[in-house]
Amino acid sequence: PRLLSQFFFADERVTRVVAEINGLDAELDPQQYLVLLNQLHLSQAHLLAILERIMEECIPTQRHSRDYLVKFPEELLVDNLGNHMLFAAECLLAGTFLEVEEADGVQLRPQARNLLCSLELVRTVLREQSLSQPSSYPEPVRAVLVQFDRLFAEFELSYVSSLVAVKSPEEIYRQQEIIVLFCETVERALRLGYLTQEMIDGYEPLLMFTIPRLAIISGLLIYPEGPLSLEQSPEQMSQVFSPFYNLLKKIRDLLRVLSEEELCLLERSLCTAE
Repeated sequence: PRLLSQFFFADERVTRVVAEINGLDAELDPQQYLVLLNQLHLSQAHLLAILERIMEECIPTQRHSRDYLVKFPEELLVDNLGNHMLFAAECLLAGTFLEVEEADGVQLRPQARNLLCSLELVRTVLREQSLSQPSSYPEPVRAVLVQFDRLFAEFELSYVSSLVAVKSPEEIYRQQEIIVLFCETVERALRLGYLTQEMIDGYEPLLMFTIPRLAIISGLLIYPEGPLSLEQSPEQMSQVFSPFYNLLKKIRDLLRVLSEEELCLLERSLCTAE
């Protein structure tokens, strides 16, 4: 059950697979090479998962901030992102630029080298610790883990930033404003009886359509200075709504001519129409 013991056997597995790959002629047996490559991918992912648990247990208050993850596109936030970063670092160090431009790859190579050297140091230190005192983490072990955690985070941010356009702080703030708008919309809809708490607690599928519809009306009429404010230019709006700037103007103009009773009827109809 001890994490250091688990790390030792996971590390042994990685070492064994690497040795098999190094002893194989990939041109003579390409199929076996692909099998071993997949085994290496899986064994490294397992090793990193255990290392993550060790850092959470050993240096929970010294972890490098991962706040930058909110800047990443959602499709990149997958469980194997860490293993993908490790593979990317290995490719860069070998001079292979699979995903990035060559100029970006050359700039990233020093970070990749530092990260992989730090990982090797972590593996060595944790192996030794697992064989001597597998139930404790002395200060030298903690220091090595803190350094690796920092280098990993720095490389992850730099590498992903070279792949895609990460969200700016302004866009993140705009998206937070939209979250607030949706929360206020739900609160208002509950107060007016458009929705029920049972619908929300039961994850009523219709809410996926109802809440955004009501939020557009709220954003245009009830909270006109919020994220749907049309007093700003499209470039100042969130990317969620900026493509529909002209359409939102037309909707706002139509809503303004409705009486309070007509607006109420409209909102109620939006809560039932599919």
